[in-house]
Amino acid sequence: MRLTKYKVMNFRSIHDSGWIECDNVTTLVGVNESGKSNLLLGLWKLNPVTGGKIDPLHDFPVSQLTELREKKTTTPFVIAEFVVDGDSAAKISEVVPCKCKKDSIVQVTRFYDGHYAIEFLDDKPGKIKTTKNTDIKESESFDDLVTKAIVNEMPKFIYYSNYGNLSSKIYLPNAIKWIKGQSIQGIEMSEDQVRTLKVLFEYVNLDPEEILKLGTDPRVTLAETRSYGSSIQPSKEALQKAEEDKEKRSILLQSAGKKLTREFRHWWKQGEYVFRFEADGDYFQIKVSDDKRTDEVSLELRSTGLQWFLSFYLIFLVESQKSHKNAILLLDEAGLTLHPLAQKDLVGFFNDLSKNNPIINTTHSPFIVDTDNIDRCRVVYVDKDGYTIVSSNLRENEDPKNSKSIYALHAALGLTVSSVLLEGCRSVIVEGPTDQIYLNGIKTFLIKVGKLAPKEEIVFIPAGGVKGINSIVSLLDAKQSLPYVLVDSDSSGNRKAEELKSGLYQENAEHIILIKDITDINNCEIEDIIPEKMIDKGINKMFIRADDTFVDSYNPEKPIVNQIEQYAKSHGIELERTWKVSLAKAFKQKVVGCTLEDIDNKYLEMWEKLFNKFNA
Repeated sequence: MRLTKYKVMNFRSIHDSGWIECDNVTTLVGVNESGKSNLLLGLWKLNPVTGGKIDPLHDFPVSQLTELREKKTTTPFVIAEFVVDGDSAAKISEVVPCKCKKDSIVQVTRFYDGHYAIEFLDDKPGKIKTTKNTDIKESESFDDLVTKAIVNEMPKFIYYSNYGNLSSKIYLPNAIKWIKGQSIQGIEMSEDQVRTLKVLFEYVNLDPEEILKLGTDPRVTLAETRSYGSSIQPSKEALQKAEEDKEKRSILLQSAGKKLTREFRHWWKQGEYVFRFEADGDYFQIKVSDDKRTDEVSLELRSTGLQWFLSFYLIFLVESQKSHKNAILLLDEAGLTLHPLAQKDLVGFFNDLSKNNPIINTTHSPFIVDTDNIDRCRVVYVDKDGYTIVSSNLRENEDPKNSKSIYALHAALGLTVSSVLLEGCRSVIVEGPTDQIYLNGIKTFLIKVGKLAPKEEIVFIPAGGVKGINSIVSLLDAKQSLPYVLVDSDSSGNRKAEELKSGLYQENAEHIILIKDITDINNCEIEDIIPEKMIDKGINKMFIRADDTFVDSYNPEKPIVNQIEQYAKSHGIELERTWKVSLAKAFKQKVVGCTLEDIDNKYLEMWEKLFNKFNA
């Protein structure tokens, strides 16, 4: 079951967050105290791997506690929508015959008393079924069994806010006890540190008990079998075995250190680091050096950022293959102790992890914003009533506090523009995020199938509408030739194109491109160079309650946006403000997996024509 969106309500600082659409990596951006953590905690308690106890006293909004505390059975705190894949659909259908199929949409709601409500959204509207628990008993009703089947297939959620940094000097007898879950009187180690310690040994294929045993002094062993203080010396055979054991331990530690050094370099780009493990009696140590500072020092003497990333790296590479498998990771303010360039490396690490584990992370750092996938960011801010709100509209400014949250995104885009100037990429200014999403998807596809070989990296920069184009042009013009500009062929786009061609772009008119130059359709927009079949699922989802389907009335010779808006109006359906962005994201996800045979020649020719202009 793949999470597509969720909302949190009646939970701590959140009255109703609004729907939060989810991707492989979804980034919630906001200032401190905006409620980002609460958005993760509410979702975590939908189906936690461990912990996640529902605590009405502390989870109810304080202002509503007296009103809601007696309404735990009727007050929901989280709703999530999932798309069911084939395997899960088959398992669920064993309980719900003919009701659940591949690509079914299932909505799961959880209430403060712990019970779930299940609804299949691809059915006609009906009463939501509820059940008081998810433990199957012989006397359970059909609704109970449905809930159990859905919850069994639903992904687990894992929440992280702390990552235990490794100690550089580890007393092995204590470490072995901690790893086994035993406590040591008078000595404390946090659960986070124990977890990191455990995965370190597992990742480098070392057994701490073996390392301890291989370093045992034979004289001590003999003394323990004799009276205390005995001076009897070990035999020649015992000494020879001790030497062989220590040599074996040294080789194992050397091999483990090289493994960590080799694989850590793949993700940490801030220097060539070398890790070496050594054991001295009962102590295990981690030493670090790098290409700039060749003297070895203990790990804890290196930067907090390096320690954090090493712990984070180990935990997720090891646990994602086991207890985290198929789980959704909720990462709260990850990487804030890292240098900005290391934070950018962390973005790449997230993208790799998300192949097996979807990620929802929170941040207020512009360096953890993936500007290549700005559509995956959601802005978190506090409304005028003091409640947490989430928006995918990066220009929304209903409350002054929202501008503070958006600042990190704008800063990230500004940094990207700066890097464009420095790296000599080819800039294309587009009207908004929707254009950016579509064009990035097309670019990736064309490169993959060998239809595009960019002379320079092509970067699409959203201007926030045609009014913002001049500002972006002036920013870029200082260092390079005039950037390309792509605008819709609606009235505002046509006016802007004429204004630029008669003014700043008088000598570079070929850098101004209208969508109608590609489609030959008047009043067209970016959506008109997209095959309808590539966005039909998203369109059908918007109109799921309609009696007929949009494709029945669709005319490919006319602008599709106008047709969608007219269809919605004629059926009494109110379109969400971000419906265009939703379609664009669905297209981008789909097109990157397509082959040449999947795209009609008509659209392939349009794409090549457009990108040849950018690549001229």
